[in-house]
Amino acid sequence: MDKNSYRWVIVAAGGLLGCVAVGSMFSLPVFLKPMAQETGWSVTGISTAMTFGFLAMAVASMVWGNLSDRYGPRPVVLAGSVLLAASLALASQSSSLIEFQLVFGVLVGAATAAMFAPMMACVTGWFDTQRSLAVSLVSAGMGMAPMTMAPFAAWLVTVHDWRTSMLIIAGIAAVVMIPTSLLLRRPPALAAGNEAALADEPQADMTVRQAVRSPQFIVLMLAGFFCCATHSGPIFHTVSYAVTCGIPMIAAVTIYSVEGLSGMFGRIGFGVMGDRFGARRVLVIGLLAQAFGVLFYAFASQLGQFYAVAVVVGFIYAGVMPLYAVIVRENFPLKMMGTIIGGTAMAQSLGMSMGPLLGGLIYDHFNSYVWLYVGSWGMGIAAALIALTFRPFAQPNRELATAS
Repeated sequence: MDKNSYRWVIVAAGGLLGCVAVGSMFSLPVFLKPMAQETGWSVTGISTAMTFGFLAMAVASMVWGNLSDRYGPRPVVLAGSVLLAASLALASQSSSLIEFQLVFGVLVGAATAAMFAPMMACVTGWFDTQRSLAVSLVSAGMGMAPMTMAPFAAWLVTVHDWRTSMLIIAGIAAVVMIPTSLLLRRPPALAAGNEAALADEPQADMTVRQAVRSPQFIVLMLAGFFCCATHSGPIFHTVSYAVTCGIPMIAAVTIYSVEGLSGMFGRIGFGVMGDRFGARRVLVIGLLAQAFGVLFYAFASQLGQFYAVAVVVGFIYAGVMPLYAVIVRENFPLKMMGTIIGGTAMAQSLGMSMGPLLGGLIYDHFNSYVWLYVGSWGMGIAAALIALTFRPFAQPNRELATAS
């Protein structure tokens, strides 16, 4: 199979791996009540495992990314797939809350991170054209998790206890992810004998030390942090906020489904716009729109209004996320894609870990979620302003070569 055909195999593999990995980790909310009832562990204590998971993802992202730069995506993603299946199996047998928090939170979170930076680095390296669309399709695969793995987990716990259900998910992860990871290949430009192609890369002579100290990398990390801090609180707390507005819980939960479905279209839509108008420009506009989108939740009080805002917010926040990897690919050499994308993913995971905690603190203090959305709006404005300061690296050598 030629390069142009096989690159779409890489996209399909990345989407499937991301869907199963993210879906496995984010099945925890489905297990909350059955776990609490059977074990006597507190809901707060079980939920803390997810906080540990985000922090583990942050720490592991840059490590996995760096390893993929050294050894290629296949062994790294394969190792992450094995670790994820094993961790889920171990977590299902936990005998204490602290054991579950460490095994599920730390190990499952770290394993899930192996699917993001290495896969995004791999996909961006395979595409010279339609890059934004390709990255967005991989991200769309991850976005399928709430509509596939979560309902499947919900069905499992109606038939089995939570331990058996989690063990089944571990088996599915192993059966699906391990063979799929074997389909991955290094981008052709990184293959032996392609030194000329690497020499033509953006900032080909740049070292990793120079890259992580560059203003461009720092701006992308800060923008990603504030971007995720903007939507993490609303994602986590909007169902609770809808319930405080008098909406029944069963109906309130469907707000997430609307956000997830809208996000599928957002990933593809922003991918197409990124290819047409430039990823950097679309990212700035998207971040600004996201800020006002989450603010609109503060004015919603009826289910129809929540649905309307969920469509807008889901479309935007899911759409902007893949653009960071595209901008990294346009400005940094392919040889360090995993490390740099891993660094931005680390900042994004830290931003995601803030929302649930800050939202809870705000509600406990003000007995209202309104200030959560106002604060999220402020962080969204900050993200847009930071992204606006991004300036691509100068390309003096290429410009001179073109002029001559």
